[in-house]
Amino acid sequence: MQNLPWLKKVKTKDPEQHLINANQQIQTLLTDTGVPSAVRQELLQEFSEMEAISEKLQQSEIHIAAFGRVGTGKSSLLNALLGRKVFSTSPLHGETQFKQRSQWDSVNSDHVVLVDTPGIDELDGEAREKMATSVAQISDIVLMVCEGDLTETELTAVRNLAGRKRPLLLVLNKSDRYSRDELNTLLKHLKDRCKSFINPENVLSCSADPRPENIIQIDPAGNEHRDERPRTTDINDLKVHLWNILEKEGKTLAALNAALFTSELDGRIASKIVLARKTVAEKIIRNYCLGKGLVVAVNPIPVADLLAAAGTDVAMIVHLGNVYGFQLSRRDASKLLLTISAQMLLLMSAYWGVNMVSAAMKTISAGMSAALTAGAQGTLAWYATYVTGRAAETWFAKGKSWGSSGPKETINEILDSLDQDSILQFARSDIMGKLKGIR
Repeated sequence: MQNLPWLKKVKTKDPEQHLINANQQIQTLLTDTGVPSAVRQELLQEFSEMEAISEKLQQSEIHIAAFGRVGTGKSSLLNALLGRKVFSTSPLHGETQFKQRSQWDSVNSDHVVLVDTPGIDELDGEAREKMATSVAQISDIVLMVCEGDLTETELTAVRNLAGRKRPLLLVLNKSDRYSRDELNTLLKHLKDRCKSFINPENVLSCSADPRPENIIQIDPAGNEHRDERPRTTDINDLKVHLWNILEKEGKTLAALNAALFTSELDGRIASKIVLARKTVAEKIIRNYCLGKGLVVAVNPIPVADLLAAAGTDVAMIVHLGNVYGFQLSRRDASKLLLTISAQMLLLMSAYWGVNMVSAAMKTISAGMSAALTAGAQGTLAWYATYVTGRAAETWFAKGKSWGSSGPKETINEILDSLDQDSILQFARSDIMGKLKGIR
């Protein structure tokens, strides 16, 4: 038997050590205090599955899961492998409502567990297919069971399962319904159709619950009598194939699957954390925008406006740093603010010009003039803080670095991505709404 291609990178002379390493990796992720509670709650199901994998590794269990449409004989196939009826079978639609599992004590001292799943085309199929997918994530070998040429639903399922990089066998059940020539032709067709994602040697046929053979007998009087004779199951090729995989690669499979699942979950957690940080950062930035806009709008002294603005921006940068796990002093935050402000001065000269004009008008005008300019100046301050916050957030998200583009290009990209008119309109509304409340 050929080595499984998905195991080439994890070959080891000590599969037990592989299991220990995989379990340590899982425990590290399970106990990672850096995962925000909101993210952990959102991934509650995944963390539960990871705990199940950890327990599976500790008990040296290897899981084999059966997938397929309703009526393909998944439950019958698993019963045939077990040599006894454990999984429910019925001609009724959707007999397997939930996951079922049973021990298969057939390979040395390994603990092999067979897992049955609902049909992928059952009613309420989306929810059940999601559950089936979760089973695939913690299964070491997947059996995709069919009874003929693949439907589009089955082909999609096979592709998806193959993409999960788990050992996948395509099992043509109910082979007793075909003649030898028909069976060989169908197997060749399935191998050709799936050759881009399934090794041809992993496409097999079996007959887990063959239909009785019809026999016609003629009595001495010449009368015909129809009778049925039960047929024996034909799963030997599949069983031997599975045993070869399990005996040769079983523990390594379990370790690899655990590593794959943990890696996938780690990636999802990282994405969730990034999204959560961006959401929190956006709220922080908008709060500081409003605070700065109001201070600038209501303060009648231009110099104090600028000092208040700088103080607000420094506080915002420190706050954003905390969100991304960086502790910045006010001095370091001020340095970052100066870097951002210098680039904004080059790219937003119009802003600064209008801001200074408004500040001057605010000083020399009285009454209504000051009221009119206050809203405009506050709105521009809101906008400038928003750009500053976005730039600082980008710097933190890149690990306190501007990357290869540098601060000027980064800020320019932020400005290009913004709908300036919409943001200014929102900012003005935000500022004027609060000003009305103050006055």
